[in-house]
Amino acid sequence: MVQLYNLHPFGSQQVVPCKLEPEQFCGGGRDALFVAAGCKVEAFAVSGQELCRPRCAFSTLGRVLRLAYSEAGDYLVAIEEKNKATFLRAYVNWRSKRTENSRVCIRMVGHNVEAPFSETFRDQMSIVEMPLSEAPLCISCCPVKGDLLVGCTNKLVLFSLKYQIINEECSVLNFERSLIIHIDNITPIEISFCVGYVAVMSDLEVLILKLESDPKGGENVNHHPQKTKKPMKQAEGISNETLQIESDDFVICQKPMELLGEKSEQSGISVTLESTGLADEKIKYFHVQHLLYRRFAPDISSYVLSDDIKLHSLQLLPIYQTGSLTSDTKSSSQEKELLSLFCFFSLPHVGYLYMVVKSVELMSVYQYPEKSQQAVLTPQFLHVITSNYLQCYTVRCSAAAAREEDPYVDTTLKACPPVSMDVCALRIQLFIGLKAICHFKNHVILLTKADPETIPERKESPKRLGSKKVTSVTLRTPPVAEAGWNLYIVNTISSVQLYKEMVDYSNTYKTAKTQSCIHLLSEAHLLVRAALMEACQLEPGEKAELIEAFKDSCAHLGDCYSRLDTQHSHLALPYYKMSGLSMAEVLARVDWAVEDGSQKYERGLIFYINHSLYENLDEELSEELAAKVVQMFHVAEPKQLPHILCSPSMKNIDPLTAISYLRKLDTSGLSSVLVTLTKAAMALKMGDLDMHRNEMKSHSEMKLVCGFILEPRLLIQQRKGQVVPTEFAVHLKETQPGLLVASVLGLQKNNKIAIEEADSFFKVLCGKDEDTIPQLLVDFWEALLVACLPDVVLQELFFKLTSQYIWRLSKKQPPDTIPLRTSEDLINTCSHYGLINPWVNVLLSSDSLEDKNFMDDLSKLQTLWWKKLLPELCQRIKRGGEKYQLYLSSLKETLSVVAVELELRDFLNVLPEDGTAAFFLPYLLYCSRKKSLT
Repeated sequence: MVQLYNLHPFGSQQVVPCKLEPEQFCGGGRDALFVAAGCKVEAFAVSGQELCRPRCAFSTLGRVLRLAYSEAGDYLVAIEEKNKATFLRAYVNWRSKRTENSRVCIRMVGHNVEAPFSETFRDQMSIVEMPLSEAPLCISCCPVKGDLLVGCTNKLVLFSLKYQIINEECSVLNFERSLIIHIDNITPIEISFCVGYVAVMSDLEVLILKLESDPKGGENVNHHPQKTKKPMKQAEGISNETLQIESDDFVICQKPMELLGEKSEQSGISVTLESTGLADEKIKYFHVQHLLYRRFAPDISSYVLSDDIKLHSLQLLPIYQTGSLTSDTKSSSQEKELLSLFCFFSLPHVGYLYMVVKSVELMSVYQYPEKSQQAVLTPQFLHVITSNYLQCYTVRCSAAAAREEDPYVDTTLKACPPVSMDVCALRIQLFIGLKAICHFKNHVILLTKADPETIPERKESPKRLGSKKVTSVTLRTPPVAEAGWNLYIVNTISSVQLYKEMVDYSNTYKTAKTQSCIHLLSEAHLLVRAALMEACQLEPGEKAELIEAFKDSCAHLGDCYSRLDTQHSHLALPYYKMSGLSMAEVLARVDWAVEDGSQKYERGLIFYINHSLYENLDEELSEELAAKVVQMFHVAEPKQLPHILCSPSMKNIDPLTAISYLRKLDTSGLSSVLVTLTKAAMALKMGDLDMHRNEMKSHSEMKLVCGFILEPRLLIQQRKGQVVPTEFAVHLKETQPGLLVASVLGLQKNNKIAIEEADSFFKVLCGKDEDTIPQLLVDFWEALLVACLPDVVLQELFFKLTSQYIWRLSKKQPPDTIPLRTSEDLINTCSHYGLINPWVNVLLSSDSLEDKNFMDDLSKLQTLWWKKLLPELCQRIKRGGEKYQLYLSSLKETLSVVAVELELRDFLNVLPEDGTAAFFLPYLLYCSRKKSLT
């Protein structure tokens, strides 16, 4: 059974001042209501909460059987009956109709309008007559393009909306009959059309098609009339004709059937396209894709085939692309891009809502408490009328559209209530004598008719099951009595107002900690989402108010999932993120009261806090809140305590408080070295160096490296997108630089930090600018070489190291700290460093290399790296770029030093195999002549 909430979606109401009892009525865009009665159509102005007032009226050819309005093109179309003949007419430029007796221009569809008539068409209403070979049964206008689809027996006729340009100042709306869709074995009683999607409904069947403009595959279009294709074999293997055989004693009923996607082609309904448009038509439909076929069986439980067990209220509902829900931009109504499409239809006691764009699936089933007469679907609600009640149900259209529009929904970043969530009734409002309903903007239009006293009358049922005669009771209206009627406009209250009522209503469930609280708040969230998806109809002030309500709904859902013990408690994280609340604001919403001396923290809150502290948010909690977080994790997740203490957001935690909780930890099943390092960090924060040293001495250096790998934030933190060394890292730089370099190397090898981030870390740690390389970074690069990295990384590393060695040699710049490895260490531990070549001894014995550091740099430089360095340097010079001059000067300085110190044969050995000889020739000449010069 559908859950019922006693909310108030309906606000004020007023009576439409019609003169005659309405036969048909429909909404007209955002500000008009059309009512047809007695060979006349009255238009009423409807604006906000103002009283409905007559706007204009115009006569029709006969009694109006069907009436529809198209916002695209701003025209009204009607099926009219006169002398038992039906006519299809469109009323264009109706807003120019000032009085009932104003002149009207009548023209035939497709006829070109000449320039001399431009002024006439601009200032008066036009009636476009559209003759058909068969009587029109139903009509539908495309809400996006304004094209008109007309249903006839065994076929549908498509009229494309055209704008005929008369001159620079005037264009005239016209239609062109562009396509005929031949459909066998189904007679439409209702149709719906939207951007190539076609829904057709008979008494007990629904067929949904998509007209494809791609000429490949499918059922091809014919350019002249021909017979429709032979129906495909039905799933049951029985033809429709056989199943519809009736006799005096028996009625053979077809089995219920639901066919989705390609399987719907097995319905036995043949569809053929016949093109009737012009050759230069922009959009042509070439074939048909079958999406859905649904067939229902009549209710035979009472052994009577009732004539009123029929489908009703077929509707295609589009939802358009809106961009970011919380952006301030206002999308134009001319830029509508279809995002999702939904199809609704209903039996007297059950309604069905399908999603039909990317995939066809049944989203929701609505069980009505009593027999329905008509229903209308909106992005926010489903309104259903019975004989005496107006019912308002929730829908899942916005939930489905959200997932189509945003790929981050259902991740840790964003969330949305599921499409599968049970629907509910927000209100069942008493309304006596309801007969018909329509909806536009925030108005529900209701026709009521209070039936006079009725007299029971017995008559024999025309259709019977079995051979026994069955009688039924019908209600006969006395011919002398006349029923009273009214046409009402019921205004739905604003989405924000209804949202606030739903939030207040949900408070009654909070103390009980039930799923009902989540359900109602989810309904409120979807209500606001749906309103935001109609962004083109919102004023800036309305949208700002809705955005605040959206964020507020996310905060309330975050509260629910953080406090209630549910299997979906992880949703607290994305909802809190979408709310825009800071971590401190979320913690301020937590009830810290202790009951019975014990505090219980639910999984959702722990998950949110833990994940937020891992995200390196640029937010520092106060000392009080940080202490509460530590206490929370001590109770709920003690193993996470060392990790959360390392978060930048916990910077203000009292170190004594942190150490006291760390000492209480049971280290079984927990890395003791991580606890040790966390205590050492807190001791350093207090300035207790003795405690810090004692903690560091309790484990070997290898174990300490493993501890830093478990929690990199002990050394490196991210703040505002920048790498920031911790106080711990600064201390290790001065006291244990080898441990620091080894730990960062461990982080890099375990994918906890990228090489570029490590480079930045050492530069910031040593207080160097972007272009200056500290020795600790060189130590890190050399450690990377020893660690045997992939070849792609090695080439870049070779270039960095050789460039640094050459720069220091050429500038006679010593390293800023003592290198951790000598050339001898590297030769012994790394295969990339070869034995020292004889010519190096010449340089090492030179007077210019008195400093030991210079000698060590040259020793490291001299390996086989020469063969890798000079070709790579030449390639980078050829590529140019910002560092072109730097590379060129480095190469020239290197060649100058080598030409002075090496013999000609050795010099030739280190030059690259390719290159411009003219560039190297001066250095070769100098090297060959230096003996004669001496």
